Amino acid sequence: MDRRKRSQLIKDKKRRKRKKRVARKQKKEELRSLLDWLLPDDSIFAKMKLHGNTKWVPKCLVCFALAWAFSESKCLTDAFVESKEFCQSINKSFVFGTYQGFMKALVKWTGTLMEILWPVLHQRMREIGGKYWRIGGWVPIAFDGSRSTTPRTVANEQAFCAKNYGQGKTAKYRKKKTKGMRRKRNEDSKPQQQVPQVWITLMWHMGLQLPWMWRLGPSNSSERTHVMDMIETGEFPRNRLFCGDAGFIGFPLWSAIISSGGHFLVRVGANVSLLRESADYEIRKKGFVLCWPKDKQSKELPLRLRLVKVRIGKTKVYLLTNVLNEKKLSYKMMVKFYKMRWGIEVEFRGLKQTLERAKLRCRNDERVLAELNWSIIAMAVAKLFALKEQLAKPRRNKDKQPFTPNKLSLANIMRAIRGCIRKPNSIAKDGEDLATLLRKAVTDDYQRKTSKKARYRPPNPDKKPLGDPQVRTMTRTEKKKLKKTQETLAA
Repeated sequence: MDRRKRSQLIKDKKRRKRKKRVARKQKKEELRSLLDWLLPDDSIFAKMKLHGNTKWVPKCLVCFALAWAFSESKCLTDAFVESKEFCQSINKSFVFGTYQGFMKALVKWTGTLMEILWPVLHQRMREIGGKYWRIGGWVPIAFDGSRSTTPRTVANEQAFCAKNYGQGKTAKYRKKKTKGMRRKRNEDSKPQQQVPQVWITLMWHMGLQLPWMWRLGPSNSSERTHVMDMIETGEFPRNRLFCGDAGFIGFPLWSAIISSGGHFLVRVGANVSLLRESADYEIRKKGFVLCWPKDKQSKELPLRLRLVKVRIGKTKVYLLTNVLNEKKLSYKMMVKFYKMRWGIEVEFRGLKQTLERAKLRCRNDERVLAELNWSIIAMAVAKLFALKEQLAKPRRNKDKQPFTPNKLSLANIMRAIRGCIRKPNSIAKDGEDLATLLRKAVTDDYQRKTSKKARYRPPNPDKKPLGDPQVRTMTRTEKKKLKKTQETLAA
């Protein structure tokens, strides 16, 4: 081989190495650029007062925790090693050397970081939201509750198990109902101790299909109390509309929403008692009613609400709202918002099945809460990254239908991000870079010929029909109390 060919081969080899090096660098920059977009500077962490010997910075902890929550490893220590390798590859600054040190920092600062990251998350949602940020002039936010199971350790049982388990009315009813079908003494199948569970109360933006904020607690927590706490302490945009199912009822909750400047739309049934001012009242599109419990009649004014009977599918549903003007919240918009509320159930399914958090892995109650908090915010951040790419360059499906946030596929999103974290030094093929994979992370668009509903669904004997709300005419005594209360509060 002559000298000219040898020099050409050396140049080609150097060119290929340079190209691979650039490709690896671009792959590392993809996820780092998204994290920098989410957290552009360290000024948001100014309120965190760290110890003088602390070697890590808050942004480093957040990125490390997100990578740890993104990991699909069953073992927490394996997930720690994977996130450590990824953080070292994209950033040469300090990362945690041991799993125990990382978890101690996470337990101590998770509560503070959640309060810091929620407003940042809301700001990024507003930046990219566009027409999905407000729907019909409203910022629609749904709320609902669910549970995740934890390991049966002493710490978890003491923190999350209900102290009066089996003593409630429904438990006594079930025990009485099955008394004839059970033997009094059955040594083979003894009753099992209750499983420790964490209660999750989630607020969820219905337009962007993203978590807004949440509260965690023991298995017997009150989701209404959690919602009231978030409404009183959280920050929300103007013209917000809270949407809930039949469990979110009551004068205290509705009063808290109204006093905070918000509006609500909830489903009601026989578990609600309302008043009508005249006897010739009929539930139509303009069914004005009052919510005024007896213990509030001498202290506070009633809540003037609108009760509407709608049809959703084959079911007749009663919806209650404090938006009295039909032009601001029409009949069709009420039906649309209540149908959109179902997406929060899909969000819980994604958390439990796609991220596999139906059963948490930590054996300490404080670490369980940290694991669940970072799992939810990792899911929110992953969907936010995908939504940013989707809305920047919108794609159409085979039927030429425009993209909507409800078409996001959490499974495909996590597959793309996990591939980037698992192999940060590999070279991505054409069309398999992170941005392209996030833009392709949508659900299938073919028409199903059969239903996905389970063929065998055992009936629940304890689940009763919701029924119709109880609406009665105000008595003379109540009318006098109303007039007297109005005069007293006016003076």
